Amino acid sequence: MSKVILEGHIIVPEADLALVMRELPVHIRNTREEDGCLVFRVSQDENLTNKFHVYEEFRDKVAFTLHQERVQSSRWGEVAANVQRYYRIR
Repeated sequence: MSKVILEGHIIVPEADLALVMRELPVHIRNTREEDGCLVFRVSQDENLTNKFHVYEEFRDKVAFTLHQERVQSSRWGEVAANVQRYYRIR
């Protein structure tokens, strides 16, 4: 199987920004510890404080799907419920 790459950005509502910033390090750590996670980077935009660039690589579609399922049922899933996502997956 070939790896799955997700890249793009998210826009966080101003009202949720402080909570997202507080929970983001936990989300990054948890994701990097997942079996099949090869790369997981999230960086805040230099000009727009509520924009974050996202780049992910997972070993295969199974690992990527398991990641998505974990996120939906996690604290991060709750915190990021109002985030607008602009991703390309290949």
